[in-house]
Amino acid sequence: MTSSPYFPDTPAPQHPRPNLAFRRLRGQRSPGEFAAAVRRAAREIGERVSCDARYIGRVESGAIRCPNYAYERVFLHMFPGRSLADLGFAPRASVRGRSARPPLATALPRPAGPVRLPRAVRPSSPASPSRPEATEYTHHEESDVRRRAFMTGMTGSTATVAVAALAPFGVPLGTTPGDAALDRHPARTGARAVEEAIRRIRLLDDRHGADGLYRRAAAPLRTAFELLDAGIAQRDVSDRLQTGAGELAISVGWLAHDSGRFDDARSHYAEALATSRMAGDEALEAHAFCNTAFLARDAGRPREAVRASQAATRVAAPLGSPRLLSLLALREAGGWAGLGDRPACERALARAQALFARGGSDADPEWMSFYGEAELEGLEAQCWSALGAWPRATRHARRAVALQDPHFTRNTALYTAELADDLARAGQPDEAASAGARALGLLRDVRSSRIESMLAATARVLLPHRRAAGVAAFLEAHALSRR
Repeated sequence: MTSSPYFPDTPAPQHPRPNLAFRRLRGQRSPGEFAAAVRRAAREIGERVSCDARYIGRVESGAIRCPNYAYERVFLHMFPGRSLADLGFAPRASVRGRSARPPLATALPRPAGPVRLPRAVRPSSPASPSRPEATEYTHHEESDVRRRAFMTGMTGSTATVAVAALAPFGVPLGTTPGDAALDRHPARTGARAVEEAIRRIRLLDDRHGADGLYRRAAAPLRTAFELLDAGIAQRDVSDRLQTGAGELAISVGWLAHDSGRFDDARSHYAEALATSRMAGDEALEAHAFCNTAFLARDAGRPREAVRASQAATRVAAPLGSPRLLSLLALREAGGWAGLGDRPACERALARAQALFARGGSDADPEWMSFYGEAELEGLEAQCWSALGAWPRATRHARRAVALQDPHFTRNTALYTAELADDLARAGQPDEAASAGARALGLLRDVRSSRIESMLAATARVLLPHRRAAGVAAFLEAHALSRR
């Protein structure tokens, strides 16, 4: 089977490999002195990072294989002309999907046996997905060859067969020459395959959106829980599988969410929440509540969005990640905006901005790699849009589009569609049509019913202006895209 142009075929190493290149760059300076130089460099470019000697030690030991975006900008500023690879880091694609394990998570009590989830929260079958009536589109099977190859490689039907079902692109995990016999055990290999499935699903969603991925992604999720139900003797492997299955449930739930299958998404998030509670995993619980809040907002349940985000904040408070708390404050702001409570929304937005300004830290979960300044602006734009403050929403949407990292193609399309809708409702039809046309162009590579629903709403708002040349061209292109 041909390899993906986006990911290497070799699985990530399981044991940290010292970053000798980074150590050489530190030279004769102590880790503390070098950390101070990093903080000074960050201030020079307007970044805030809480770098200390411990962080430098983790980088040099290989525990941090790729820095978050804030640290990346600082390091490239400190060493102009060098790439992340020159600094000894792994490609970002090789670590997308790893979860940050907070120090206190290891001290939490965990059940001795395998997790068996109640039938009530098992995900519904993707063969008959439930969709809300408001969903604008139903796509045919995704035709992109790379996506089909990826998901086909993860399907299959017992422990060894389950591992094969989870190995993306048919790459057998745990069979490299350096693997010990224990590492080739099907359960341990299965845990790595679950983690690899999470990473690759998230990477493909970043570039292509959810439609066309969801149906096949549900099969690896079932396989992950089958591995758990089979019972694992080793405690560390059982813990990894529980966390991996929960994170995979969230990833599949997001694919359902973004493709308009709200009932399926709610079921997957409930499954992840149940897994986190049984495993005593606060980081996973915060992630599940975060996504539940986002879904509740989109599904028209703003009060539930507020409650879920506040619950996530309580769970996440001891984890030591201001960026995570910032994102949760934005989720709460979205709920208040949906309720029409502008003062409460503004307070939550102010809290989100203040927490974001503290900068990234090594406690930030890897799944939050999408959360940068562009996402902050985009989510704030959505809040002002829900409150009907169209000019203010437009300003934030413009910033979101301008700041977005090119890797996140789906989010670029989302922010551009948001900008088009805000401009249309702000009484600027020509600019709205132009932004809408750009979003349609991005949808050639992205499949997201959520984004397409936004463009459909924009097209309806622009109908009274269809005699304008730019608007007419957008409406015609939009009608063609639907067909």
